[in-house]
Amino acid sequence: MAATTTTLKTIGSYAAIGDSFTEGVGDPGPGDSFLGWADRLAVLLADQREEHTFGYANLAVRGRLLDQIVEEQVPRAKELAPDLVTFCAGGNDIIRPGSDPDDVAERFEAAVADLAGAVGQVMITTGFDTRGVPVLKHIRGKVATYSAHVRAIADRYDCPVLDLWSLKSVQDRRAWDADRLHLSPEGHTRVALRAAQVLGLEVPADPDQPWPPLRPRGSVDVTRDNIQWAREYLVPWIGRRLRGESSGDHVEAKRPDLLPL
Repeated sequence: MAATTTTLKTIGSYAAIGDSFTEGVGDPGPGDSFLGWADRLAVLLADQREEHTFGYANLAVRGRLLDQIVEEQVPRAKELAPDLVTFCAGGNDIIRPGSDPDDVAERFEAAVADLAGAVGQVMITTGFDTRGVPVLKHIRGKVATYSAHVRAIADRYDCPVLDLWSLKSVQDRRAWDADRLHLSPEGHTRVALRAAQVLGLEVPADPDQPWPPLRPRGSVDVTRDNIQWAREYLVPWIGRRLRGESSGDHVEAKRPDLLPL
């Protein structure tokens, strides 16, 4: 069943579901919270309406696998029944050794089909082109396969697509946080602007605007950065995998209800 077409004028509520990307990790907010592209998109959508008439929920939790998102967040999104849901999931599954992007996509499609009949519209998201991301470039082929599936699913269920693969500006290292796994504040901002464009908004800046030139870095600088990154981020990440832990353990959704902006 195709999703009901939703225009900007009828988007009065929005719920975001997903993992750390949608929670906003890498984009610090007040206190210990995060902002992120979904929060920034919500503000752009709220600006299209009268004050306090737009409701926004963010159900995303860092570290969640697709099946966890389907179990924990999809039912809540259906219960809230907003005009728009953004659904980005599967990335944490894809980066796991031995994962099958075809299988992940099949489970993702089942969730999209479930959501499409219960909410106004579902926007789904491709993966990033990871060719320039040191920790992720080796899985570029898997990400590409999954992204192709996402586009086909979008066609079948009439879903708008937030195509991150084609967003060239986020291939710059300044679009990424120091951990090389999450976007920086500027990276999140550019994704929010692209998402708004997909929905038909006029945006205040071009998400693909070129970055200022960078000074060339020598091999010594690159090596030093890689050693520091491995010590600070890679070793702890491997340790969590070995212990069966997740960065999202004991973390709850930051905005579980449709609250006005």
